[in-house]
Amino acid sequence: MARASDVLTAVKNPPNPFLSTHLEWEGQPPKVQLNVLHDASRTILSKNDSPDIRFTYSVNPYRGCMHACAYCYARPTHQYLDLGAGTDFDRRIVVKPNAPELLREAFSKRSWRGDVIVFSGNTDCYQPIEAHYELTRRCLEVCAEFKNPVSIITKSSLVERDLDVLSKLAATSWLCVTMSIPFADADTARAIEPFAPTPRRRFKTVRRLADAGINMQVNVAPIIPGLNDRDIPTLLEQAAEAGAISAGHTLVRLPGPVETIFTERIRTVLPLQADKILNRLADARRGQNAACFGERMIGRGNYWDAIEMLWQTNIARLGLNSCVVNVPEQEIPSTFRRPWEGKQLDMFSD
Repeated sequence: MARASDVLTAVKNPPNPFLSTHLEWEGQPPKVQLNVLHDASRTILSKNDSPDIRFTYSVNPYRGCMHACAYCYARPTHQYLDLGAGTDFDRRIVVKPNAPELLREAFSKRSWRGDVIVFSGNTDCYQPIEAHYELTRRCLEVCAEFKNPVSIITKSSLVERDLDVLSKLAATSWLCVTMSIPFADADTARAIEPFAPTPRRRFKTVRRLADAGINMQVNVAPIIPGLNDRDIPTLLEQAAEAGAISAGHTLVRLPGPVETIFTERIRTVLPLQADKILNRLADARRGQNAACFGERMIGRGNYWDAIEMLWQTNIARLGLNSCVVNVPEQEIPSTFRRPWEGKQLDMFSD
């Protein structure tokens, strides 16, 4: 097996369809260092219009992700910045330094009604750069101040740093934290998600947060047929043992250039398994990469039906709830409240 770190040292980006030119290196491309770019966005709330997922609003303090997961569906968003979906996405990270202030501004508007905020709908809000910028933490502090319901999805153990803020949110509002753990084997995880924590470390985080009273979910996602579907029983067992109360799964989705990046990574780091994986995936996708709503995150055919049966059998055996995404099935009463509103009423009552 080739080392993932060897694969990611060179500049490798599929052609960007929004640019009129595409350059190829002659000879060995240069090694890529982390490059941080600042985003001067004037808003921070992203509104979802996809019926495939149940949340409406998300906050993305970062664009691009240092975890460098080969399958990441968010990679094409870097092309709108005139950047590449490959190594650029992994090492040219855009930060929104005024994200907490923008979130406070959004909460202060009379139009805001306290919907669940998902961190993040696009890239990991606890990727390594968060250790320095603390944008996610500061946004969560704003949510805690306004008692706004929050849902978090991450692969990072860095979320443990913010246990104090999470505990406050859990006590005063609604909170769910989802840990994404699609692989049971550390070597496989390192090959596909090269800079994310090991599966063992992620389960340790699930246990620590669950013990602190946080509502925990494990996302066995994405399912890559022929690669990690066999891990489902083990991962669900470990999720239950760690204190998770629910689990979710989706079929791997490879929009636009992601399919090229994913295929290249699979053939490079798992050469002996590559044909089997790609054939199984093609079978589950019926030979095409479905882009329409209702079809993008599920599979079809006998092999996918077997995966679903394996999932449901183990969910029932372990007493877990099965969820698609980490937001409540039913609308929850919002605890949202602007901090100054109660004080104004107290002033008038005096």
